[in-house]
Amino acid sequence: MSFTAEVRDELARCAPACEYCNIATLAALTRVCGTLSVAGRGRYRLQVATETGAVARTMIGLTHQILKLKTEFTVRKSVLHRVRNYLIALPDQPDLEKALVLLGILDRSGALVRDIPHHVVARKCCRLAYIRGALIAGGFVADPRGDFHLEIAVQGEEFARALADLIGKLGIPARVNRRRASYAVYIKSAEDIVRLLREVGAQRSVAEIEEARAVKSVKNEVNRRVNAELANQGRSASAAQHQIELIEELERRGLRRGLPDALEAFCRLRETYPDLSLRDLGEMADPPLSKSALYHRVLRLEKILEAARSDGNEAIQ
Repeated sequence: MSFTAEVRDELARCAPACEYCNIATLAALTRVCGTLSVAGRGRYRLQVATETGAVARTMIGLTHQILKLKTEFTVRKSVLHRVRNYLIALPDQPDLEKALVLLGILDRSGALVRDIPHHVVARKCCRLAYIRGALIAGGFVADPRGDFHLEIAVQGEEFARALADLIGKLGIPARVNRRRASYAVYIKSAEDIVRLLREVGAQRSVAEIEEARAVKSVKNEVNRRVNAELANQGRSASAAQHQIELIEELERRGLRRGLPDALEAFCRLRETYPDLSLRDLGEMADPPLSKSALYHRVLRLEKILEAARSDGNEAIQ
């Protein structure tokens, strides 16, 4: 089961907080997954098509429980994609129009509602139930072991922006992006995804995301340290090679024999341990020397060579 399916299944099992929450959940399911057909004034047929069992179960259960309407249920299997497709239909019947008004699909004049009616999401718990229904119907939550991403696919820009605003009332910023003929209300911040899922009741899914975040954090810290260590080793190797080249040039110019004892001791030490960093090289000296002390000796060697290069002399000035 995908992580999205796990989230949807968990949300479908959440209990309502008040007597109107189930109406809000059913309203969102119908709005996101439903198609309304009009056969004439006051004659409608509502169809909800989904590949998600949680949507089908919730849609049928709440329709019978709240609306007391007759439903037709069909299961089709795609040979190409090897998945089931569930079709729930509410055929034309006496109380269907009233139900569509109750769910905020139609207004009292029979016109389609393009945003989210206030009466459906008047209470905070109902707002959460509506968002929960939208997630069950059209939500996608990326596997937290990869990138963090949550989105809800919907039809209609007005509805998409109304849903984003509804999520925004929780203090969670959501954006809207057009996807060909549809729209996506999306969140990319891991913190915001966790907050939203926690608000709508997906506690088990939140725990999985938090665990994945902890594992990622450890991996990132290990990678950071490894990369830093490799970078340090690369710099140390480059510096050591530079020092070897300094010593070789001193030798070629005949300047090695006239070096002060401290500089000659450094040259011998570096030749003996050509791969060590200055810090480790200092520990091999007798007595041990600090990294700073050895670095100053390298600077003195560089100055000697600079002077020799500038005036062509073969002896220390």
